[in-house]
Amino acid sequence: MLAALIVLIATYTAIISERINRAVAAMLGGSAMVLLGLIDQEGAVHGIDWNTIALLTGMMIVVAIARKSGLFEAIAIAAAHLVKAAPAALLAMLQLVTAVLSALLDNVTTVLLVVPITLVLTRQLKLPAFPFLVSLILASNIGGTATLIGDPPNILIGSRAHLSFNQFLAALAPIAIVVLGAQIAASHWLWGRKLTATAEDRAFVLAETPAGAIADWTGLWQAVAIICLIVAAFVLAPQTHIEPGASALAGASVLLQLDSLRLPRNEQSARVEAVLGEVDWITIFFFLGLFVVVAGIERSGALGLVAQTLLGGTGGSQPGLVLAVLWGAAFLSALIDNIPFVATMIPVVQQMATAGGSPQAFEPVWWALALGACLGGNGTLIGASANLAVAGLAEQAGEPLHFWQYMRFAAPMTFMSVFLAMIYVLLRYLVA
Repeated sequence: MLAALIVLIATYTAIISERINRAVAAMLGGSAMVLLGLIDQEGAVHGIDWNTIALLTGMMIVVAIARKSGLFEAIAIAAAHLVKAAPAALLAMLQLVTAVLSALLDNVTTVLLVVPITLVLTRQLKLPAFPFLVSLILASNIGGTATLIGDPPNILIGSRAHLSFNQFLAALAPIAIVVLGAQIAASHWLWGRKLTATAEDRAFVLAETPAGAIADWTGLWQAVAIICLIVAAFVLAPQTHIEPGASALAGASVLLQLDSLRLPRNEQSARVEAVLGEVDWITIFFFLGLFVVVAGIERSGALGLVAQTLLGGTGGSQPGLVLAVLWGAAFLSALIDNIPFVATMIPVVQQMATAGGSPQAFEPVWWALALGACLGGNGTLIGASANLAVAGLAEQAGEPLHFWQYMRFAAPMTFMSVFLAMIYVLLRYLVA
C-alpha cells in the first residue's frame, strides 16, 4: 500500500507541476505500478476503461472532421449577428453557445474552437479579452457538467458507475441550466454592462456572414448528420445496450470514410492520416496511464481504507456523505486537475456503495461527485483541462491569463455554482 501511494503521489506531483508532459507522467506512473509488481500486466489492461477511451477517441475524430467544414466558425458568427454585435449581449451569447457545444461535444474541444473566434471578435470590437476568456472557461465547464460526454470526469463516472446518457441529462442538465443562468448574470454585472463598442466596429463584425465561414457544405452536412446519429445512439443506449464508446467510434468510422471517399483514391490514406493526427493523443495516453495507476492503488487496498474512513466520518448519513463528496470534490478539483482526481475517487465511491447499501441508493453520491468535480474545476486555472487549453490559446494570442488574476473572479463564481448544486441535490434527492 505504501509503495502504491508513493507512485500515486509522485505521478500527481509530476502532473500538477507541469514539468513533465502529463501523458508521460501518467504512463511512467502506470509503468511503475507494473514494474514494481503492484499490479500485473493482465490487471493493468483490465483496469483500463476502454469505453472511455473509445468515446474520447471517436468524438475527437468527429470534431476534427467537422472543424474543417467551418461549422463552428459559422456558429460563432451567427451568434454575433443574433445580438447585432452588442458587447454585453455578445458576452452572454458566447457563453450560451460555449455551454451548449460543451454539452454536445466536450468542453476542451469547444474552447479550442470558440476561443480563437472570440479573440478575433474582441479585437475587431476593441474590447478587453479577459472578461470573455474567463466567462468562456466557466461556461464550458458548466455546460460540460450537463451530459455524459460534456466533461471527461462525467465520461469516467458514467462508464464506471454504469450511468447512461439519459440519466446524466435528467439528473444534471436542470442544475447546469440554473448555474449557467446565474453565471451569465454575474458576468454581465461584473463586466458586460460596462462594455462598449463603436457603431463602425460593430458594422465591421456584422459584415461577415455565417455562410461565408463555411468552407465545405457537403462535409458540414455529413458531420451534422453523424453527430445527430451519435447523440441519438447515446439516448437510445438503454434500449439497444450499445455502450457510448461503441457508438462514438462507429460514427467516427463512418464519417472518416465519407470524408475520405470524396477524394481521389491516391489521396484517401493521406486524408485519414491527417484527421487521425488531429486526435489529442496526449489526452488518450494520459487516460491510459492514469487508469493503470488507479488500478494499482485500488489493488493495494488504500481506496478501501479511504472509503471506510469517509463512511465512518459521516456516520453513514447519506446527506452528510453527499455534502462531503460534493464540497471535497469541488475543493480538490480546483487544486488539481479534476480528471485524475475523479479517476481516483470513483473506486472509493464504488467501495462505499458496496459497504453502505444498494448501488441505486448511492446515485446521489455519484451526482455529487460529478457536480463537485466539473464545477469545482472552474476554481483555478489548473482545475480542468479546458482552463489550461484557454490559457494556452490566450498566451499565444498575447492575452495571457495569470493564475491569481483568474482566481480572483473565478473562485467566487465557483463557490456560487457549487452552493447552488448543493441546494439542488439536497432538495431533489435527499429531502423526503
